[in-house]
This record gives sequence, C-alpha cells and structure tokens, in this order.
Amino acid sequence: MSNSHLDLVPGLLDLLTEATVYDLGRPMHNGMAQSPNHPEFRHCLDRRHGERVRADGGSAAADLLTTGCHVGTHVDALAHVSHQGLLHGGVDAQAAQADGNFEVLGIQDLPPFVGRGVMLDIAGLLEEEVCDGGQEISVAELKAAATRQGTPLRPGDAVLIRSGWGAYFDDPDRYSGADTGVPGVGESGAQWLAEQRAALVGADTLAFECIPTGRGHALLPAHRVLLVEKGINIIEALDLDGLAAAGVYEFVFVLSHLNIHGATGAPVRPLAVA
Repeated sequence: MSNSHLDLVPGLLDLLTEATVYDLGRPMHNGMAQSPNHPEFRHCLDRRHGERVRADGGSAAADLLTTGCHVGTHVDALAHVSHQGLLHGGVDAQAAQADGNFEVLGIQDLPPFVGRGVMLDIAGLLEEEVCDGGQEISVAELKAAATRQGTPLRPGDAVLIRSGWGAYFDDPDRYSGADTGVPGVGESGAQWLAEQRAALVGADTLAFECIPTGRGHALLPAHRVLLVEKGINIIEALDLDGLAAAGVYEFVFVLSHLNIHGATGAPVRPLAVA
C-alpha cells in the first residue's frame, strides 16, 4: 500500500465512528423459514460442558451444523441455474458439474463486494406494510421508487428490493408463500435491473422474484435472466426492514460469503453502512 493510501485510513476510520451499521442477514436457527427445495439447517451441540474436563477443571462445548447452501440469507452462484443445458457464458452444465462441484462459476468466483448499495422500497412507495402475495413488481414501480428516494441507479450498484415480505420471516409457512404466492420482480424487472448494470441484486424473500399464487417455483424467469443470461448474482432472504424504518436508501454495502469451493451458493451476513 502506498503512503498516499495510508494517509486515507485515519479519515475513513473517523467516518466509520459516526456511521450506523445495519445487519441485513437473518439469524440462522433450527426451524427457520427456508425453501423446501434445499436441505434444512440443523444445529446441535456436539460436545457439552462437563463431558470432558481437563485436569485444571476447564471444559469446552462445541457444535455441529448441517445446511444447504441456499438456506437463510444467502447468495446464488452463477452455477446455480442453467437453461437449455447451459450456464452463464455458454458453459455446459453437465460438464461443469462432472467432478461433483463447480470449478467454474461456483461461488468461489464471486469476490467480496464493498460498494454502493441502493434499497428500492416498493412497499414504502405503495404505502403498504407488505406487498401482496404473488404481486409482480413492475419496472415502473422500480423506477418510481428510485425517483421518490432520490437514489438513481448507477453501474456497479448492489440493488436490494424491499417488498415488506420479510415481516413474515418468523412464520415459515407464510413466508414461503406456498398458498399465497410471494411478491417480487418478474422477467421484465430483471431485464431492467440488468440494463442498469447492477453488480448484485437482492430481496427480502426466499426466491427474489415473483412467485405467482399456486405456481410455486415451477418457473423462475428472473433467475434465468440474471444468473444465466446476464451473470448477476442474487441475494435472498435479506432483512431490509431496519433500513426502511430509518429511511436509509443509499449506503455502503458489504457482502462477504462463505468461500465454499465449487458450491452453487453460500450463506452471507451482508452489512449496510450509512
């Protein structure tokens, strides 16, 4: 690092002492809301205090967990979805997974992100606590939210969509929307986000995109557009209500995932600094 860069560090640290850090990740616990398409999260104590006691009286507890890579707040790798047998960039999906993991387009290919984040508060725009289940968020609404907030999108942004659906996270059946559908962007919304050259996109729902009532995950056109066609990673199950309550729509967004080599996704604990 050059001396000029070192000179910037004290000023950056001073700014951080005045900033608020918003945790956008969901706590992971047994029984939490998640997609039924993925292995469930399970945590238990593998060793308890008192089971092994050292000569000096010391003891330790330790844990065991199992989880799917698309459980809790997580980010999708480009290897997560294929279309007509192809991954992003025309990579053959069968060949890419032949060794039991993804040496290309796995989550290891997504570097940590530190940059501008924008939350588009669609529930706030519509003056609703929560958008309706199965509601498709339109391009017009995405544009109107950005205008209302004074946060025009710029190339390289992380764009996070708030529908208010996160209010149901502690009610797994309702959050999954099996009976009601789930709000989110559709194919046109995904195309528009890609046209804005977003670096990352995310939402406060399990599947990011609109899930029509009674249709489940039968079709995921936004995933096809973003992951396969445009190469844009998707973050799901974000907690955006704290930002909305504070009226924070623009922030420094920090995303660092578990670096699981060859995986199709990974848990994350995103932060917004404002």
